[in-house]
Order: sequence, then C-alpha cells, then structure tokens
Amino acid sequence: MVLLELAAAGCTAVYLDGSFVTEKEVPSDFDLCWDIGGVDIASLDTILVRDLAPPRAAQKAKYLGDVMPNVIEAGSGQPFVDFFQIDKNTGKPKGIVALDPRRIP
Repeated sequence: MVLLELAAAGCTAVYLDGSFVTEKEVPSDFDLCWDIGGVDIASLDTILVRDLAPPRAAQKAKYLGDVMPNVIEAGSGQPFVDFFQIDKNTGKPKGIVALDPRRIP
C-alpha cells in the first residue's frame, strides 16, 4: 500500500530494511526510506510527512512499519539509506533491498 502511494506521488526509489530483510522466519517489522527527488510531497498521506519522530505510532498502525524520507538520521548524522546499511549490533556493512515502487504490480 505505501509503495503504491509513493509511486503515485512520483517516487522512483525506496530502500527496505528491518527484520523483513533478515533470516527471521517471521519478521516483526520493516523500515523503509524513500528518495525525495521528484516526489510531490503535497500528494502524500500526511502520516508520511508528519509522523516522523519515534515512535511513529500512526505510521506503524497504518503501514505496519517505519516509513521515512531519505533525509539525515539524527543519531548517526547519515542519510537513512546509509544508516540502514550498517548492522546495529556489529557496526559492519550489511545489505538492504532497493525497489522502484513504480514497478510494483
């Protein structure tokens, strides 16, 4: 659902992280950041542009995860896409999933 909303607003790239991209059999959540370039921010659900501070309860209730624009993550000082690529337990690089939401059927 959130991917369709982002695609309709002009988003061309999203990056998926969280337990959804781990070896867990039953993931508990996902974290997603989206590139802001070319996106019609005014057309997005206000939850995606106003509910950005933790715990992001409205986002989790509607989308079942955290959905952030790819801006600077406050704690690390890095863009979210870079922040997502560091394992929070080991500090080592890790993979994430890149998607073009316009290509979601």
